[in-house]
Amino acid sequence: MKKKIWPALKILFTLWIISSVVSMFFNSNTGVIVNGNVAVIPIHGIITVSKTSGFTTTGVTSQGVITNLEKAYSNPGIKAVILDINSPGGSGVAADEISQVIKLSNKTTIAVIRDVGASAAYWIASSTDYIYSNRLSLVGSIGVIGSYLDFSDFITEYNITYQRYVSGEYKDMGSMFKKPTEKERELWQDLIDQMRDMFVEEVALNRNIPVKNVDMLSDGRLFLGVDAKKLNLVDELGTKKDALFFIANTYNITVQPVEFKEKKSFSDYLSEFKTGKFINSDPTIQFK
Repeated sequence: MKKKIWPALKILFTLWIISSVVSMFFNSNTGVIVNGNVAVIPIHGIITVSKTSGFTTTGVTSQGVITNLEKAYSNPGIKAVILDINSPGGSGVAADEISQVIKLSNKTTIAVIRDVGASAAYWIASSTDYIYSNRLSLVGSIGVIGSYLDFSDFITEYNITYQRYVSGEYKDMGSMFKKPTEKERELWQDLIDQMRDMFVEEVALNRNIPVKNVDMLSDGRLFLGVDAKKLNLVDELGTKKDALFFIANTYNITVQPVEFKEKKSFSDYLSEFKTGKFINSDPTIQFK
């Protein structure tokens, strides 16, 4: 078994070294890009603030996306930016961080929603200058979800006790080893509702839609792209090719797209060989 593992690890390590050297020349922070005037930044998978360890779902981080946005915005050769979005959402904080960077830029930024641009991913899309989606894309899901596993009945059934030592009444709120009190349920729901209101306000501001109109759409529903256009959630039905054509006509240039990808670490490559994923037992609140 060891004889089979070591050659594989050597190959992975060699590939990592090669990719690191290549990235030094082609993905440096100098912003110098060869043969490209339209930056294409993928936002695929779950959106998080930073990389997590262990066997996790692949996705992007706000740190990585922002780094690429800043490189594109600061490069005089880049005339416009396309966000290639295919994501069910993720962290609200990550979405807000990315959104604020986009809104501070004076370069045209276009979102192209592929299969799905939902929740936190839609928040990001709404902050761009123009949104394309396929007529069959899943768009919207304006809302917030909070959840965790509750094992309280299980530990009671097997005569397991939960020893509680806290510095405040709500310090262990959301513990999977005890049932929440009614007050704790109210507090959790209040957090969800506040975050949802912020989401609605951001979309209304970004899309220039009355808050009351966005509020009516904020029950978590997904819309097909064709319906999202009617509701002013997207501007046009189309693809990345259409977005590039739009940029070519707007700036009277021959577009040369160049992709900016979030750099992968050695552990990221190893995680791609995962056989499963762990369930997060902590309370999570996500825009997805």
